[in-house]
Amino acid sequence: MATLYDIISELRREYPTPSASKTLDLVVTGLGETRDNLRQALKRLETRPVPAGGKAVLDELEKRADAEGVDDYEVPLSPDELRARQEPVDGSQIGIAFLLAGTAVVITGLAVAAFIAGLNGIFHWF
Repeated sequence: MATLYDIISELRREYPTPSASKTLDLVVTGLGETRDNLRQALKRLETRPVPAGGKAVLDELEKRADAEGVDDYEVPLSPDELRARQEPVDGSQIGIAFLLAGTAVVITGLAVAAFIAGLNGIFHWF
């Protein structure tokens, strides 16, 4: 099952013209305002001027989204749907996370050591 944004990506590849790209940008902006409800976004676009040739792209988007059943989201996605949309984590991302965590620990240790050294310079504990 394709998501709404998958369909938009396909249309961007199929219609590489500037007017189609601008039209799809307007749709994505409208989706942000309507919490991914395409029907409401298209209703809002009716009041705005659409670039030349953009009407065909909008019609195709509406047809494909209706066929996939993603044109009228009214509720948030379920946890299962959210998990299905997440990308898997690979080994390189885990390695980068460990490097960032290690660097943060070293920097924090150095900051604590500098703080204690500064206090020792003032109070002469050691």
